[in-house]
Amino acid sequence: MSDQTTPHSVPPQRLLSFAGIAGALAALVILATGSAVRAKASHQLKDWTEAQAVPVVKTIEPIAPASGGALNLPGRLESFTDAPIYARVNGYLKSWRVDIGDHVKAGQVLASIDTPELDQQLLQAKADLASAQADAALAKTSAERWQALLSSDSVSRQEVDDRTQDFAQKKARVAAAQANVDRLVAMKAFATIVAPFDGVVTARNTDVGALIDAGSSSHAQLFSVSSVDRLRVYVHVPQSYAPMVKPGGTANFTVPEYPGQRFTANVVGLADAVNASSGTTLVQLQADNPGHRLMPGSFVTLHFALPALAGAMRIPASALIFDEQGLRVATLDAQGEVRFKPVAIQQDLGNAVDIGSGLAASDRVIDTPPDGLNEGDHVRVDGTDSAGNTGGTSDKAAHHG
Repeated sequence: MSDQTTPHSVPPQRLLSFAGIAGALAALVILATGSAVRAKASHQLKDWTEAQAVPVVKTIEPIAPASGGALNLPGRLESFTDAPIYARVNGYLKSWRVDIGDHVKAGQVLASIDTPELDQQLLQAKADLASAQADAALAKTSAERWQALLSSDSVSRQEVDDRTQDFAQKKARVAAAQANVDRLVAMKAFATIVAPFDGVVTARNTDVGALIDAGSSSHAQLFSVSSVDRLRVYVHVPQSYAPMVKPGGTANFTVPEYPGQRFTANVVGLADAVNASSGTTLVQLQADNPGHRLMPGSFVTLHFALPALAGAMRIPASALIFDEQGLRVATLDAQGEVRFKPVAIQQDLGNAVDIGSGLAASDRVIDTPPDGLNEGDHVRVDGTDSAGNTGGTSDKAAHHG
């Protein structure tokens, strides 16, 4: 029996060749696909890296300030009227009738001084006055008598003139003695110490029996009386702000003992001179003090509302650049390129500044410009894509003011 071959059968060697070719083709396809994916990923990475290399900035629009902001300065309260009371005569303190914190009226007795030496001087002066008056009366009688005798030629004209002159001298001595008595009486009035005006006693530095030596250069005040119904407020205003504070204006102030409460004071005068050592000018204000809640000598914080400056543009202080080229701001032109502009500050408000020159309302100012930014650099505004399509709007400078 002989072997018979099937016409459609394939030899095993050919099957293996076909399988190898198919595997090779598949490997080529896989390699090609992987290369394409890697090339695309590399291109995307390059695009992303280039996009990230463009700085992203935030822009703001300068605005014309509606107000000049607030100027906060330390100040102090003083009595509207303050009088230290000193002794005018020597002696010993006999009694005192008021103490610190007492409210007094004008003319009210504060204390009395015992003046034994002055009392004796006054008695002697009155005796001298009485003696001078007696001498003057006798001289007057003699002068009149001698004047009557002159008509009968019993005495000479010279003797009459002598008597008349003696009377004139005695009258002058009476006037001198009377003036001495009046002086001592006036001095005696100072033995009673009275309040010069309505107010409150803020100091008492004496006691009963204390030696009062009015002639000593080191003698201390006995009392201090202050008028506190109305207070004066003093504050030193920097020279650059002095023209903005004018008489007739108002200011608010706060004190530590009343947190959260504001009091009002009126500007009544300026020193019209700048202190060379501090560069400030002294401003005086007045404030009502109903209920005497505020105390003289207290420190206060004054708050002045400043007017807006003409032509000023307000931007946040974070937009300023200060380097070797001076004070500048970075802006964006229509092509999205950086342009630096020199500016001058007209007023510093802390977190914002008013620019006096160098900016226009149409400028787009870069807020917090990144380091290394150069003239002509391309940047991307926060809220836009790499093609420059806007996804948001820039902030107003008022948000920073």
